[in-house]
Amino acid sequence: MNTTAFPGRTDVAIVGGGPTGLALAVTLASAGIGFVVLDKLAEGANTSRAAVVHARTLEVLDELGASEELIARGVQVTRFAVRDGARRLLTVPFDQLPTPHPYTLMVPQYETESVLLARLRALGGDVHRPYEVASVVQDEEGVTLTMTTGETLRAAYAVGADGMHSTVREAAGIGFTGNAYAESFVLADVVMDWSPGPSEVSLTFGTAGLTVVAPLPGGHYRVVATVDDAPATPDLAFVQQLLDERAPGQSKVTGLAWSSRFRVHHRVADHYRAGRLLLAGDAAHVHSPAGGQGMNTGIQDGYALGRAIASGQLDGYEAQRRPVAQRVVAFTHRMTRVATTRNPMARGARNTLLPLLGHTGMPKKLAAELAELNYR
Repeated sequence: MNTTAFPGRTDVAIVGGGPTGLALAVTLASAGIGFVVLDKLAEGANTSRAAVVHARTLEVLDELGASEELIARGVQVTRFAVRDGARRLLTVPFDQLPTPHPYTLMVPQYETESVLLARLRALGGDVHRPYEVASVVQDEEGVTLTMTTGETLRAAYAVGADGMHSTVREAAGIGFTGNAYAESFVLADVVMDWSPGPSEVSLTFGTAGLTVVAPLPGGHYRVVATVDDAPATPDLAFVQQLLDERAPGQSKVTGLAWSSRFRVHHRVADHYRAGRLLLAGDAAHVHSPAGGQGMNTGIQDGYALGRAIASGQLDGYEAQRRPVAQRVVAFTHRMTRVATTRNPMARGARNTLLPLLGHTGMPKKLAAELAELNYR
């Protein structure tokens, strides 16, 4: 918990101390711009949640002085394998990408937050906790944020990095256009014997839903799966049954570190700015976890917004970042729908076409899209 005195004024109020807010804060701190980061949690979350850090995000973290430590904490994976059950349909290679980081880094979100927070503290900043913002009111000269405690903060600008149910977005009156997926998503970190091994991320298609298995540090694996009706806290037996159904004979789950069920939307904010109020991360866009691009897009938002504020080019922020979110949302939605189709003809066509595409330039293009190198 931050114990420094609550400030009365600042240049930029950042609502939300997750990866997006921290990336913005580090960018502003590096540019010498005043800011205050507010987060309603007493401490950062210690669950793994987002676990993929793609190449473009690592390039951004290079700029922020935070990549080296994060890379040391993660597992480097150089390929995604697309399967239908045990049958491999396509391999997506990352090791030939034109980047200093030709791989995907698998690392729990709390490690990403820890590294960014340490970098922020090294630059003299911190996160003020627990402070929940009750109201955000802007006028011609600034923004007044009032906490649930009654304390107020006056800022030139306020940024909503406060997630899908953003207080800042609501105060700005910005619409959040899109829909929710009918299925729920199961997320679990497990210890298991996994036949494909820890050298790849497996995306497995099936009529029951999409299943992703990825290695994590410490011998763990991340399992993400669409499920029509999942329990709120899936147990070991549930995860084992799910994998038995979708990847028969490939897994033996021996331990469950953490699990959750969540609903996923695919939405993009109608605007990223309303006067002195701005949006970044999940406050601006949410989408399917297929491809693991959510946190990545948010960190890149934070970096881009920080640079826009530092350069006085705020008007260009939405034009730069909103099309990226639209593209990511559309891409992950297509991936999810292709993976989970129950139409026999569509499945047959998909399973015939993907191996053929493996002999074209398509896998490299798909790798660049997932790595977000097209958004530099």
